[in-house]
Amino acid sequence: MTSIRRWLLGWLIFGLAAASIVAAYGIFHTARLEASELFDYELRTVALSLPSNLAGAGEGEHRSPDLGDLADDRIVIEIWDHAGKLIYHSMQAPLLSRQSPGFSTVERGELHWRAFGLQKPERYIQVAQPVSVREDLALHLAVHTLWPLAVLVPVTIILVLLVVARGLAPIGGISRALSTRSIHSLEPLRLDGDVPVELKPLVEALNDLLHRLGEASQTQRVFIADAAHELRSPLAALKLQLQAASRDGSLKGEGQTLERVEGRVNRIIHLVQQLLTLAHEDAHPMTSMAPTSLRRIGEQVVGDLSLLAETKAIDLGLECEGARGDPDAYTVLAEPHAMSVLLGNLVDNAIRHTPHGGRVDVILRRSGEHVGFDVVDTGAGIPEAEIARVFDRFYRGEDAQGEGSGLGLAIVARIAERHQLELSLCNNEGRPGLRASVFGLSACESAVHV
Repeated sequence: MTSIRRWLLGWLIFGLAAASIVAAYGIFHTARLEASELFDYELRTVALSLPSNLAGAGEGEHRSPDLGDLADDRIVIEIWDHAGKLIYHSMQAPLLSRQSPGFSTVERGELHWRAFGLQKPERYIQVAQPVSVREDLALHLAVHTLWPLAVLVPVTIILVLLVVARGLAPIGGISRALSTRSIHSLEPLRLDGDVPVELKPLVEALNDLLHRLGEASQTQRVFIADAAHELRSPLAALKLQLQAASRDGSLKGEGQTLERVEGRVNRIIHLVQQLLTLAHEDAHPMTSMAPTSLRRIGEQVVGDLSLLAETKAIDLGLECEGARGDPDAYTVLAEPHAMSVLLGNLVDNAIRHTPHGGRVDVILRRSGEHVGFDVVDTGAGIPEAEIARVFDRFYRGEDAQGEGSGLGLAIVARIAERHQLELSLCNNEGRPGLRASVFGLSACESAVHV
């Protein structure tokens, strides 16, 4: 996957490095040419300034003339008379062959020499110097010229890193804003500060997409709510007609057949009610918090579902752990209706999946400033491989017992997500059954509203 940051940094740093190398070569080449011109001028000056009496006999080797600082440049002086005899040669220097007048380059051994020949009426003067001296000076000049560039390159690289990071910061802001959003949050995207001109089309396109998704989601929720509402009334009327016809004897058929028909109608009515509840939860992404008595909600849920528990001879009860005295209402900051639906669905789900003669307990518990509750049953539990999927809508396990729509736990998960609660399911250790735990409600001692 291509990274804009790596692409920008790579090409910018590569371009800077390439430009620095070219600049360094250009500076060295320029310094070398200038050094060569300077030393050529020096050789010519030495040749012209040699005294006319600089000569000798014998081997032709005598003390070099006083050249001042020029002696440090390893200059070799050779003089021939008009007959071509070498009459002077610098001490401790190699003997070079006589070159033509003017500038020339001589190779002797592994060294190259730059020579200048000057023809005078009575003698021929040749002054030479190793090329390495020029190279050393050129390198010395280049180093002194390039050190600011050597400092500038790291500083420029750091500046490029900072500028690229700063320039791409708005993209990171958009990524963080989207990654921290809930899947149900479709509000327009708003960023802190001014959005760069280059990113405005992207932000506008994202906001337009979120707007269209919101409209589509709202249309879907309205359709589900309308369909469920339209189905609920005729189904309730059908159930009443079945019961009336069964009592007055106008409906003929076997008892088991009528029970099955009534059971199917009840299941459809339950499904419609769950669809209405789910549509209501999806349509209210924002939660209006208020002081709520969790104990009173538990008592109402247990009372409302006691008849369903009695039909299966299930022992349904409410327990309070960590209560601060008898009148402790376990007051929390929550949405009352949502808490009633959440607890009701968990208890209803536990009753439906608990066999005849079982037990379902609603346990309120407190830990510090947080309150939660557990719903514990003695059913068959849930296979470990399916626990992560039971919160999906319309999902029912292969070994699920009882009748259900597959929406109860999905509604529970949606409400827990809106309240930012910890929701977990786990099988009881050492005995059959399931424990559904909800925790994270903030304790509140204010007035209670249910």
